[in-house]
Amino acid sequence: MAPLASFGSGSICTGHAAGRRWLALALVCALGASGCSVRNYAMKQVGDALAASGSGFGSDDDPELVGAAAPFSLKLIESVLAATPDHRGLLLAATQGFVQYAYAFVEMRADELEDSDLEAAHAQRARAARLYLRARNYGLRGLEVAHPGIAKALKTVPATALSRTNGEDTALLYWTAVAWAAAIASSKDDPFLVADLPAVEALARRALALDEAYDGGAIHVFLINFEMSRSAMHAGAVERAKAHYERAVELTAGRHAAPHVACAEAVSVAERDRAEFERLLGSALKLDPGAVPRWRLVNTLMQRRARWLLERADRLFAD
Repeated sequence: MAPLASFGSGSICTGHAAGRRWLALALVCALGASGCSVRNYAMKQVGDALAASGSGFGSDDDPELVGAAAPFSLKLIESVLAATPDHRGLLLAATQGFVQYAYAFVEMRADELEDSDLEAAHAQRARAARLYLRARNYGLRGLEVAHPGIAKALKTVPATALSRTNGEDTALLYWTAVAWAAAIASSKDDPFLVADLPAVEALARRALALDEAYDGGAIHVFLINFEMSRSAMHAGAVERAKAHYERAVELTAGRHAAPHVACAEAVSVAERDRAEFERLLGSALKLDPGAVPRWRLVNTLMQRRARWLLERADRLFAD
């Protein structure tokens, strides 16, 4: 499962926005003895600023710098959430941020370590699974704030649990689905977690129905992987996955590497089509990572993934 179709808001604050937030945090501390209502109001203002400002990550061209900064950002978000536990913007930021960090800086590194240090790779994957579950729990909390009872309903009647959700819920629906699916993919030996797949599908389908163009087709990129993960049990999975690929490329005007990498890794390998695999990864590598500034980081990371996959082609397509 490759959840990194975007790398955007909610993860860290930079520049003048950061200065304003630290000023707000200092104000909160100063007001700590001035009464609960004032402190709660101040913390909500901090939460609003963190949730609304964006990260500055998306346009960065240095993944290592971002990877080093992300944990501080995520812990800051969690600290503010401790005081404002029902802040939907922060709950979305935490969901998205932990998914992105777990995939880009934990799971991808586990894959790259596997050939040289299997034990370290296993430890990294176990950590990624824990981070994905952390993200999922924040996402469910965010949905629960607006729709009490939705988390329980997803477990029991996933097909109808999300009927009350609307366009404002799209981001939480999508990122919760991604987090949950990634946790399942990282813990396939946990039957209780695998049993949650209907809930994941319900979240993703509802997000698609509400806004299929969300974040440049990110839902379609996710569904490439999701369809192929069930291809052994569901006829037509390859055709549906390729349709999602085509739509994702269309929605991004061909300037995003993630659809190409997802289709190569999920579809081409399963279909034993090495020529298609190399063509798709070649398309990803030909892209200018900074053609769309907000996608510079994710394109840089996806191109790194594409090069790694090409290096492993002989093994992936061995008889």
